[in-house]
Amino acid sequence: MSTDRLPEQFWQGIEQFNSGEFYPCHDTLEALWLEALEPQKTFYQGILQIAVACHHLGDRNWRGTVILLGEGTNRLRRYEPSFAGIDVEELRDRVAEMLSVLQRSGAENVDELATAWESGNSDIPKLEIHKVN
Repeated sequence: MSTDRLPEQFWQGIEQFNSGEFYPCHDTLEALWLEALEPQKTFYQGILQIAVACHHLGDRNWRGTVILLGEGTNRLRRYEPSFAGIDVEELRDRVAEMLSVLQRSGAENVDELATAWESGNSDIPKLEIHKVN
């Protein structure tokens, strides 16, 4: 699928995600998801679940973060290595890294992890969604 076939609203959601505006990204992509057909429907859902996971981390909700990172990345599995101009493989790799750090550290350290992640001083990678080169 070419990138010109995705609505402008999708790219707005990606910009919001990459700017750390995770809840607005969720709202933007949810509006698309509700109306979409496959294969875009599950693709949108995977990305919006990852966005909500990042929002949960900001709220210090370790369990919600871990669950939604897992669900979101699993939904994106079938779109690897890329879909609609998005480097899905890279995103899934970074989410897997993030999930691994969170699981190793445990829920009891969520405040410290979230603070470090927000400041960019963390073992948790910054998540960004990139276009395929």
